[in-house]
Amino acid sequence: MTDFAWPIILIVNAVLVLLVGMLVLWKIHKDKKSGYPIQDERTTKIRGKAAIGTYYINLAFMISLALFIIFGTEFLDLPELDAGWAIIAIMLVSGISYGLLSLYYSRKGDF
Repeated sequence: MTDFAWPIILIVNAVLVLLVGMLVLWKIHKDKKSGYPIQDERTTKIRGKAAIGTYYINLAFMISLALFIIFGTEFLDLPELDAGWAIIAIMLVSGISYGLLSLYYSRKGDF
């Protein structure tokens, strides 16, 4: 990319982060004024079970990624994996697994 594009991308990214943050704060303020509880026992339990499940999924993914990198570079002569791509993959697995587990446990009913 040219030197001109990166400052624009960074500014747009910062503006989007600020807008999403303002939207989240507005939603929290609106929910507090309406009188609904932000957390109850069920949502706390759902979030806890989803977090524990996400931890184990991430642990298994990172171990498999490390083994793939070790065996791929040592025995199969594959090129080394760039650290940035590994971090992005771990972040995606983490976010997606937490979202799916939260959705699963919230729809599961009484558990």
